[in-house]
Amino acid sequence: QVQLVESGGGLVQAGGSLRLSCAASGSIFSINAMGWYRQAPGRQRELVATITPGGSANYADSVKGRFTISRDNAKNTVYLQMNSLRPEDTTVYYCYAKVITGWGAAWNDYWGQGIQVTVSS
Repeated sequence: QVQLVESGGGLVQAGGSLRLSCAASGSIFSINAMGWYRQAPGRQRELVATITPGGSANYADSVKGRFTISRDNAKNTVYLQMNSLRPEDTTVYYCYAKVITGWGAAWNDYWGQGIQVTVSS
């Protein structure tokens, strides 16, 4: 099994910053893409940012220039530095990883439990 554990969420004022971390552990043979998604109540989960093992990043238009995704492959950890936060960034953020657990096994998607980010105006 593979577990993703998020940390770093909380409450911040508009214009402030937070840094989310997500560590993957368990039966990991290799990790491909990692990333962050978010989901507001009653809405579909949406992409925030993803990153390849080589460091190529992809961002949602709404966070470009404000958020930065990075990863430490040796630690199986992905980060999301969130600057210039806005009230509309308030929601639950989910860590994601595409993982293979053994030679010849299939790639599977794994998700963290979610972490709350609240931005006050």
